[in-house]
Amino acid sequence: MIKENLIELFANSFRSNWASPAYTNYPENQTVSYSEVASAVARLHILFEQCGVQQGDKIALVGKNSINWCIVYLSTVTYGAVTVPVLHEFNPADINDILEHSESRIAFVDPPLWSKLQTKGSRCLKTVYSLNNFSLLYSENQGFSYDKVENIFSEKYPHGFSKTDVRYVHRSNSELASLNYTSGTTGSSKGVMLSGNALAANITFGIETQMLQPDYKLVAFLPFAHAYGCAFDFLTATCVGCHIYILTKNPSAQLLIDAFAEVKPNMIFSVPMIVEKIYQKKIMPIISKPIIKILLCIPFINSVLKQKMRKSLYDAFGGNFVQIVVGGASVNSDAEKFFRLINFPFTIGYGMTECAPLISYTPYNEFIASSCGRILPKMEVKVIDVNPETGNGEICVRGENLMLGYYKNPEATAEAIDDNNWLHTGDVGYVSNKGDIFLRGRNKTMILGSNGQNIYPEEIEAKLDMMPYVSECLIVKRKKKLVALVYVDPNELEEHHIDEEMLEELLEVNRTELNRQVAKYERIDEIELVKDEFEKTPKKSIKRFMYN
Repeated sequence: MIKENLIELFANSFRSNWASPAYTNYPENQTVSYSEVASAVARLHILFEQCGVQQGDKIALVGKNSINWCIVYLSTVTYGAVTVPVLHEFNPADINDILEHSESRIAFVDPPLWSKLQTKGSRCLKTVYSLNNFSLLYSENQGFSYDKVENIFSEKYPHGFSKTDVRYVHRSNSELASLNYTSGTTGSSKGVMLSGNALAANITFGIETQMLQPDYKLVAFLPFAHAYGCAFDFLTATCVGCHIYILTKNPSAQLLIDAFAEVKPNMIFSVPMIVEKIYQKKIMPIISKPIIKILLCIPFINSVLKQKMRKSLYDAFGGNFVQIVVGGASVNSDAEKFFRLINFPFTIGYGMTECAPLISYTPYNEFIASSCGRILPKMEVKVIDVNPETGNGEICVRGENLMLGYYKNPEATAEAIDDNNWLHTGDVGYVSNKGDIFLRGRNKTMILGSNGQNIYPEEIEAKLDMMPYVSECLIVKRKKKLVALVYVDPNELEEHHIDEEMLEELLEVNRTELNRQVAKYERIDEIELVKDEFEKTPKKSIKRFMYN
């Protein structure tokens, strides 16, 4: 068990960084200090009390990153309740299902998204508040209005809210703190139960390794509802006392470049897509010129050019950072080689939501090329079912970061975690003598999107299978695109007098309808017809490895 209590980590940070800036909504440039965050947390605690929230109750968060998102999360955890962060990009129907499955009692939702949700008749959800201003959006029984909080707050703290007023409940690290859903489709979705211990283990790793410093500025553009962005851009940064600039708009390459130039962050947590976009925008136009290719072959000029390109890329990220930590997916091999060539300070980590999320990491100056970092000191790693020809096997891990299991899904928990508490990651690779992990593929069917989102093909396939003229289908990733391989029964086509041209039009209608039903990052780019039925196992499951 981690000795540092999760709730006390937040309380100590509020007291230690009282006057320092905590969060800024960017580009609106609205800023709050740590003292203002602590005061806002106290107000929400009053709201929770008036709503009858008990320790262990679930409170859902559905919306884009913002100051208020952070305040609700911190208020929930320090109250002793369980936070349920839901990615706002999930399909509305799937969000409804998550709210129901999680048994969330209260939800804080972005107003535009609220209009698309259908929560009436929920067994558990009784009250919904706006993430914009905490106003009441819905209540089953005339819920408590946030407008009434101020009077109670003034009575409770007649001399103002001070550091000494930062006192929270004691809740053991062994208790459930956060319920993170790996997918938006309830039929086979899994709610990952993260204890205070798992979250504290990630946070204290960031503190102990001095990954972040109190005076650091960050540009947070990864979704906080995703375990990676939440753990380091938000939780660790908050506990250290960083100033976090929260990007409230979609992170286009140009917007990020502008934000980096203005904020000049000291550390950058990213996914490959962002790094690759800026690489393509700043570097590719230069190195693709024939004269540059020639000059790169001349030793002295080669050195000068590499220094200039390194500076150009370094400046594109603000010119003031220690390193870029990339997670969520592998980096394009050409880009990675180029970064190594110019000695660019970046490193790659490996994690899973089930480990809250970090499994392995090394700073850029210790990073081994093509690896994904070294196993964390608070974790263990082993490889099982090793292929004698390749030396690769399934990566298994256990330790302080490990989840409690999948919510209300003991079968999936037993499948993922064995009797000796080893998590079977489903990832294939090998581990060096020093504990560096090298991934070579995935045993699981999960597809990692270029932005780091987890894509579960079976869930998309289940929707597509129900559409006209689709007998069987398989979702695969090809050249960073999602492609639906579809088999159509020729007898059905003949029966309905459907020719090839008509079929293409019908399948395009299916694709449009499918994309309406799924999250943005799950949308299918194209449908490809296959002539024969898919090869199957004796259990009649499609042999996926034959088509990936």
